[in-house]
Amino acid sequence: MQSGRHHFRPRVRWVASPPPGALPPRRVRPVERYAGPPAYPVPPRWGFPNLTWREPTTVPGTPSGYPRPVERVRVLSRNAVTILWFLVGLALAGAASEYWRYALLVISRNSALDTDVVAMSDSLEIIASLLTVMFGFLGIASALWWLLVARQAAADENGQEPPRPTRQVLLGTLVPGLNLVMAGSILAELEHTVLRRPADQRPKPSRLVLAWWAAWVLDAVVMVLVIVWRFRDGVQAQADGVFLTGLLDLSAALLAALTATAVHRLTSLLAPVSLEKLRLRRVVEVKGAPAPVLRPVRANTSR
Repeated sequence: MQSGRHHFRPRVRWVASPPPGALPPRRVRPVERYAGPPAYPVPPRWGFPNLTWREPTTVPGTPSGYPRPVERVRVLSRNAVTILWFLVGLALAGAASEYWRYALLVISRNSALDTDVVAMSDSLEIIASLLTVMFGFLGIASALWWLLVARQAAADENGQEPPRPTRQVLLGTLVPGLNLVMAGSILAELEHTVLRRPADQRPKPSRLVLAWWAAWVLDAVVMVLVIVWRFRDGVQAQADGVFLTGLLDLSAALLAALTATAVHRLTSLLAPVSLEKLRLRRVVEVKGAPAPVLRPVRANTSR
């Protein structure tokens, strides 16, 4: 981690305005007297649109702007957390299938195995592995997208620039080897900015960030062991490879769970108001209220 003193760049906006006296003063328009309500020769056909209440930017005919990063963070967080928890379940299923296969390998040393049981074990292992890989890529993409938007949203809320450029964040999270060191620092810097701590203070990761960092390194180390073990020959090496693959699935499940927890926590701190908690309410009945004071009824003099 690097100190934020070298990366702190406060936002400055230059505004140019003409000097006093450069423009002629505006003419003061006289106040018009009230001449009564407007009169129409025919009933007007204009009126308010027949729509329920909605955001002004979604009403047809009004200019709609791009949502702010802090508003996009909520949507991206919900998608990323959902995908990551699906990944946790698939990784646990993959670990169960690997250890089932390991148990079958141990049993096969002394007795023959049923072909149906072996076929079921192989099918479960293949399906779980493929789905885990697919959701793994989706989880990485969704979490990385959330990270980029959350960094910009946190910097906007604090009136600063992000501590690192986007290119450095992508390299520090995607390049193997380099991401073991940089990924934890980037997440710690995001947490530092979300908590509105001083920009010139060194980021101090919380226990959740440190646990995520340790799970990230553990998952990478186990993955390297699985790849190296695949090149070894022998029955025992193959059995050890199955055991290590199950361990890799468990570490992936732990990493996905901690990632989902970190994304949810940082999003709650950055954008605490959730759209799901807002509910439309209407008055159904009023009990115990005093009767309103009514004005006297005017005589109908219209003809």
